[in-house]
Amino acid sequence: MPADPSFGEASPASPSDQLFRYGYDRLYGGDFTAAADGFRRTAAIVPDNGEAWAALADANGGSGALGRSAAAWRCAVTLEPGNWTWRLMLAEALRQCGEIPAALAFHTQLVAERSDSAQARLGLARCLTALGRMDEALDEFREAVALRPDDRDAVLALAEALTACGDALAAVELLQPLAHRFEDDAAVHHALGRGWLALREPAKALAALRRARDGAEGDEAAAIERLVAALEAGEGADLSAAYVRALFDRYADRFDQDLVGKLGYAAPELLRGAVDRVLPEAAGLRILDLGCGTGLAGVSFKPLAGHLAGVDLSPRMVEKARQRGLYDELGVGDVVEAMERTPGAWDLLVAADVLVYIGDLVPVFAAAASALPPGGLFAATVERLPTESAEPFALGATRRYAHAETYVRAAAVTAGFSVRLIEPCTPRREKGVPVDGLLFVMERASL
Repeated sequence: MPADPSFGEASPASPSDQLFRYGYDRLYGGDFTAAADGFRRTAAIVPDNGEAWAALADANGGSGALGRSAAAWRCAVTLEPGNWTWRLMLAEALRQCGEIPAALAFHTQLVAERSDSAQARLGLARCLTALGRMDEALDEFREAVALRPDDRDAVLALAEALTACGDALAAVELLQPLAHRFEDDAAVHHALGRGWLALREPAKALAALRRARDGAEGDEAAAIERLVAALEAGEGADLSAAYVRALFDRYADRFDQDLVGKLGYAAPELLRGAVDRVLPEAAGLRILDLGCGTGLAGVSFKPLAGHLAGVDLSPRMVEKARQRGLYDELGVGDVVEAMERTPGAWDLLVAADVLVYIGDLVPVFAAAASALPPGGLFAATVERLPTESAEPFALGATRRYAHAETYVRAAAVTAGFSVRLIEPCTPRREKGVPVDGLLFVMERASL
């Protein structure tokens, strides 16, 4: 180590004082390596001094030596096990080192002792996130924000967790006021941009990401630049599973009342009537309700079912459907993936007012063909594009897709279906006006 005029031989009377002073001088000056050297020498002289180990841990953390930082915090806590702050710092150091189970144990105990500590709850939430226990993590993130509603880090952490869990709507609502308060904060605008991107709002995402790019550095700047370039090239305009899941999770409690009462929702009954016309004496069918929501279509189709299953992106909607007691099987997930997982397993696929959240129907029909045996039926409603439209499908102001009848027919035939029935319908009202829809029943052709 180079000679330093402020760092002489330690006095035999107080060897640790000069070393402490040297270490803290370097620490406050931002020279973490030199500070760690000073504190390490202090700890060697007075190994039972907890403050020396805590200072060494702090300096090692500043220099990025996370493993050494955790080891030093452990020494400090061993010497003073009642020091709550040092235990919190040890827990965080362990988390950053990837020792998640040990960090989780510490954070759990810390929260039990001080439930009003936002910092401890944030640490616990991050441990739970690392273990994939997202529902528990979200609860802790929310508690942290409730304790410190003006804490930028707590709000940002909750918002990012919400986006990761599929509730980007809630994340954006949380981040927008934060973005106004921290106008030059790259991390906040980056998170907001990712939220808008998850909701497939490319213009809003681009505006936020451009703000983030102005203040970002290093790897974050490069990641933001890639997103900006993709959006400027026109990517990201489609609806996402995250948007649909977040929308319906938050709508679950009032879904039936609004949909049937206010919107005159009739798609399940219309589909049941169409299936009855195609199969007038059907019974004991294996039926999969795609996008089952709260189970309104299940009510209509249960009398035809030998086995009734449902799948929906929204966990809360699925829970509402489960409460009806109609379904033999329910799952949370994407409808295309659900069909692809069960080749030839169903006699009837029902999609009541679901395809309005999907633009390209080619993958849907392909998956439906794989899920049905020859003679199996796919019954669904869509919103209908005007006949003069040149587009196969289009996203409307209500963020629901409308499809051209010619496109629906062509996609079905390409996937190996024959048209048993296709006709205009009114699946619901929008602002009191009947929605122009299309109802179809397609049959899986023989191989």
